Amino acid sequence: MAPPVPRPRKARSTPPVVDLAQARDARRLREIPARCSAVDEVNRKSLGRLFQTGLVFTRQGARLGRDLLLAHQHLLRVSDLLARIAELPEGAGDGEAAALYDEAQALLARTTALTARSGPVLARV
Repeated sequence: MAPPVPRPRKARSTPPVVDLAQARDARRLREIPARCSAVDEVNRKSLGRLFQTGLVFTRQGARLGRDLLLAHQHLLRVSDLLARIAELPEGAGDGEAAALYDEAQALLARTTALTARSGPVLARV
């Protein structure tokens, strides 16, 4: 019997390195517009319902309509912030992008709170 012939070892390929910060930023850029469009859709339906029912001509309805329009302004500001984040150069400091993300998250939280006010009012109509 012949001695076993040693097999040549396969060169191990190094797995790709994933930058977690970059992956996190990419996920944020995907999630924020999705949340914005969902909130915008709810706002549009609520405003339409305010006008259809005539509730917009009452004091409570006018206040609610003003809140929904403010929420829409917040969503426009979030879109502007996302555009600014996308325009940041690759080597820009993470602090600036983080500040823009934080501002966008705060605006989305306020928008969600303003939109949530419309639910109970419109449910009674």
